[in-house]
Amino acid sequence: MARNFKTLDDMGDIAGKRVLVREDLNVPMADGAVTDDTRLRAAVPTVAELADKGAKVLVLAHFGRPKGQRNPEMSLALVTRPFEQVLGRSVRFIDDEGAADAIATLKDGDVAILENTRFDPGEEKNAPETVGRLAALGDLYVNDAFSAAHRAHASTEGLAHKLPAYAGRQMEAELDALDKALGAPEHPVAAVVGGAKVSTKLDVLKHLVARVDHLIIGGGMANTFLAARGVNVGKSLAEHDLTGTAEEIFDAADAAGCTIHLPYDVVVAKEFTPNPATRTVNVHEVAADEMILDIGPAATEALGDVLKNCRTLVWNGPLGAFETPPFDAATMALAKTVAALTREGSLVSVAGGGDTVAALNQAGVAGDMTFVSTAGGAFLEWMEGKELPGVKALGA
Repeated sequence: MARNFKTLDDMGDIAGKRVLVREDLNVPMADGAVTDDTRLRAAVPTVAELADKGAKVLVLAHFGRPKGQRNPEMSLALVTRPFEQVLGRSVRFIDDEGAADAIATLKDGDVAILENTRFDPGEEKNAPETVGRLAALGDLYVNDAFSAAHRAHASTEGLAHKLPAYAGRQMEAELDALDKALGAPEHPVAAVVGGAKVSTKLDVLKHLVARVDHLIIGGGMANTFLAARGVNVGKSLAEHDLTGTAEEIFDAADAAGCTIHLPYDVVVAKEFTPNPATRTVNVHEVAADEMILDIGPAATEALGDVLKNCRTLVWNGPLGAFETPPFDAATMALAKTVAALTREGSLVSVAGGGDTVAALNQAGVAGDMTFVSTAGGAFLEWMEGKELPGVKALGA
């Protein structure tokens, strides 16, 4: 892959240098404790490597949505101790007041977390004075937060134009994986796109039909496509006002040589509650008082056969209402098929989005995928084919 960004390998001797590292430390907390430290652990490789090379590592991150106001409940001081524990070395918290003086006391190899970037009202506006203030604190800049790369903020985009800029290890891994998935993939390429509504994934679907060989549509949005094909979907969740748009996507897929896969057997129920009475029927047999809540076993098996003939898969969104059993069956089954194909080396599998990650974890196969992106909005915008400001700036 021809990269247009520099990585930590390009930094040279950084002993004694002040390195500003943008990480995503926006972790969920309850009663003062971190409930999921995935993002903290993702930051460790870059921070540890820079510290081991003798840099003074200054971690920049946001926490919550303080909207330019100082809020002690969103101070990164709360995250400093948890990050210290996963990093396995001492981490200092440095407040905005007297930050430059505090940084001057750091020794080579020390790690510090600066205060929540979003306490500064100029952060989200990418204000030149905010960029300048941050740039004055460091000598080099590393962006390791792909999940914030769709935001043109001072700490995610502006700094890359003021200091020598590099991609951190997590950012590098993410960009490499995404390039394998859609940038320069090995064909045939399949995409699984699920979710409740077509309206939230319109740009994704329109972008993908021109780039993939197989587009597998699941979740509630599949009902809209079925309705566009004249199927009576009963009282299923469907956007009937978007059936015309669905037809446009069918036409675009035909023109591009992309096959759209919709379920032909489905699991239906009269109520959406855990473990209700269900039946598995052909899509043309859905009763007026029933709703489609999952893809049926025959369609799921057929999708697995499609993937056995593919070399690359990008996945965003579950096939059914997976949070409510038994409507997790199709997603779990396909996830296990994908994991097996990935393990045997026949499939490059890249997945992202909150529901998708949760589903893969539920299936116990997240670790078997080629790459699982924890970036929500940034992953979706990448699937839409949008240029991400934080990534673009690294190639400037």
